[in-house]
Amino acid sequence: MLYHIVTYGCQMNVHESEKIANVLEELNYQPTENREDADIIVFNTCAIREGAENRAFGNIGALKQQKKRNKNLIIVVCGCMTQQKDVQEKIFKTFPFVDIVIGTHNLYNLKTLISRKITDRKRIKEYQESGELHEELIAKRTSGDNAWVNIMYGCNNFCTYCIVPYVRGREISRKKSDILNEIKDIIATNSYKTITLLGQNVNSYGNDDKTQGTFSELLQDICNLDGDFKLTFMTSHPKDLSDEVIDVMSKNDKILKELHLPVQSGSNKILKAMNRNYTIEHYLDIVKKLRDKMPNIRLTTDIIVGFPGETEEDFNQTCELVKKVRYDGIFAFMYSKRSGTVAEKLPNQIDEDTKHNRVNYLLDLEKEIKAQKEN
Repeated sequence: MLYHIVTYGCQMNVHESEKIANVLEELNYQPTENREDADIIVFNTCAIREGAENRAFGNIGALKQQKKRNKNLIIVVCGCMTQQKDVQEKIFKTFPFVDIVIGTHNLYNLKTLISRKITDRKRIKEYQESGELHEELIAKRTSGDNAWVNIMYGCNNFCTYCIVPYVRGREISRKKSDILNEIKDIIATNSYKTITLLGQNVNSYGNDDKTQGTFSELLQDICNLDGDFKLTFMTSHPKDLSDEVIDVMSKNDKILKELHLPVQSGSNKILKAMNRNYTIEHYLDIVKKLRDKMPNIRLTTDIIVGFPGETEEDFNQTCELVKKVRYDGIFAFMYSKRSGTVAEKLPNQIDEDTKHNRVNYLLDLEKEIKAQKEN
């Protein structure tokens, strides 16, 4: 019996798919790269942008003929997209050949649900409004010499463009002892060169449970472990990146001198509309501290263009910021409406042509800066 997993979205989803893989192998399925050969296909979906949802819908729909050829094929759809109750209902009604549809908070129960489907042959749809930590989900690591380690789940920031707090829930930090024990096990295998800590906002680790300590203390505790490994983390929210974290990064050779620090816009007006809770001045102060302590640090960022109300002047301020910081990499995205977010209903929505022009200009600017650095 063979399984095939299709993963959309962020590194959190990649790691979640590793946990799904382990569940399937506990049920005696083995992996296959060929979707046509699979006895069970799992779509682990993303809701962060409309494009990701559209791709998922298209690929799920394409399985209709495969299901006709193989009546015993089990199709599962899970992840952030199906944590939106209306989307879950739509999938269940639109694709009657899909067998199991669950949200992010039901993933812990996947093994039971698949077994139930095999036994009674009935379609399954389950939805939980909120969730809790489930340490029993173990990963079958499939990311080469990198090992992902979740340190927390959820997000409390409510950026006005973002669906994550609604589909991942509020921030929950894992117990430090559980994190350290998982990392000790990873080190003991001697199979992974890099350990990457994951969270929607790793810098806020411990804010929900002060007994676990701060993110900087966790970083130091990990660096104190014996073993030959490098440590990195994502994603960092600028408003929560503390001086202590910068100090720990600079003092420990085990921590890679690289940081993904999403700025999203170079305009204070747009940052306020996004509810990012920092100014460009504060952001540039962080960049200065990072480079003062670690002159060769590699900095990357996310930028959203075409956010509602973004004028040419706002966009020019973003370009000026990029010229000033001179990032080593930029992930530029056109603003995408997400149902249920504040920004969906904001006035002065930007037309698609303007968004395309701005994102292309920004990517050309990135290439120009890279060429200058190489020379």
